[in-house]
Amino acid sequence: MLNILVVSPHPEDVELGMGGSILKFTEAGGQVSIVDLTGGEPFSPENLEMRKRGSIKASRILGIEERITLDFSNRYLQDGIEIRQELAEIIRKIEPEILFAPYWIDDHPDHIAASKICEAARFYGKLAKMEIKGKPFYVKKIFYYVPSPLKQNIKPSFLMDISKFIDMKIELIRCYESQFDSSPEDQQMVEEILNANRYWGSLIGTEFAEPFISKEELGIKDIEALL
Repeated sequence: MLNILVVSPHPEDVELGMGGSILKFTEAGGQVSIVDLTGGEPFSPENLEMRKRGSIKASRILGIEERITLDFSNRYLQDGIEIRQELAEIIRKIEPEILFAPYWIDDHPDHIAASKICEAARFYGKLAKMEIKGKPFYVKKIFYYVPSPLKQNIKPSFLMDISKFIDMKIELIRCYESQFDSSPEDQQMVEEILNANRYWGSLIGTEFAEPFISKEELGIKDIEALL
């Protein structure tokens, strides 16, 4: 049973980028935890509460073991010592075999910062001479997911078939009512996400898929893994 940690800059980013894959992991018996680096709403207390409720509802649908929200600021998220150490402590506590981080190329500066924070925290987690809680632990693999549709042409390292879970992914997105209501703009955003998943699926002969990128080379144990 794989132990997986997913880091999200804001609530809903992880659902948008890899909600279908998490559903696939948990159905297979994987243990998945999520860390939201921010609460996601810098202005309105009412919207912040709505986002919290959406996060709780989505987490139940995902079937995840644990979801942690850190107290850093949306739209002002920056890579720094404090947030690196907090995430490194969580890594040491959870001891995940795989860490999923936001893709390092993005329009949103919070997403870019979160990617750097994940890489630094993974490194901090293995160091013995660090003033952070827990025993040294190093995450074996780090993969990157795409939180929102990009205009850039990316080359995934692998694509996860999520055709079975696409309806549930839409349900996950709808949990965040403060972000996705019935307005034409929000409806278009959801459609863009579906179109992107549909495109990635077409590349591997499935209806829908989610892309993942690795900076490190991927190895396989036998030729059947290629099928």
